[in-house]
Amino acid sequence: MNSSTLSITSHDGQQFDAYLSLPPTGRGPGLVIIQEIWGVNEHIKAVADQYAMDGYVVLAPDVFWRQEANVDLKYNETDTPKAFQLMTNLDEAHAVADLVSTANALRARPEVSGKVGSIGFCMGGRLSYQLAASGAVDAAVCYYGGGIQNHLDKAAAVKCPILFHYAALDGYIPATAVADVKKAFAGRANAQFHVYEGVDHGFNCWGRPMYQQRAAALARGRTLAWLSEQLA
Repeated sequence: MNSSTLSITSHDGQQFDAYLSLPPTGRGPGLVIIQEIWGVNEHIKAVADQYAMDGYVVLAPDVFWRQEANVDLKYNETDTPKAFQLMTNLDEAHAVADLVSTANALRARPEVSGKVGSIGFCMGGRLSYQLAASGAVDAAVCYYGGGIQNHLDKAAAVKCPILFHYAALDGYIPATAVADVKKAFAGRANAQFHVYEGVDHGFNCWGRPMYQQRAAALARGRTLAWLSEQLA
């Protein structure tokens, strides 16, 4: 892959890193990939590379840099408690502002041919939703975004197309939360929902025991088809 690490200037004049992965053609629409709580690790870089192979110019920013730069954790008993602590201590207002800076930096790159979208996973799914509400992206995808139901005051601000993927057996996001998000977007043509039966939170991540190949492939196919329309 044609990948590298970029330095992005934050809204308050500081610098943080982002993983850049370029498509084989060197140009394409832009995508911000927003990490889970384990940082920009092997899995997130692989996801970024996947979407780059699909023709997107991809940036995966270091969301936790204000606490610790370049967090890269594994899905094990040692790293996972640290990952949850980092999420607990995250200043989300700063995080969303940093994602806006990331989207703007991506949009300004010469390799980006036009529109910019975002895809977030877990904590990143919630941040992708908030990034959509900021108006900084042209489309947003939220994979099992925990806590979105607590930010529904921002739903009216989401003007761009938005795609939600949820797991029916999610141990972190109850069905009532999914229902609340659906209700907030009821009757709005810009929102699309998919709920995957028989799978748990994190089904897209091959590094975690709840990975489910069929659901992951189906969600990815739906995401690619949807992005091909929204970022055209």
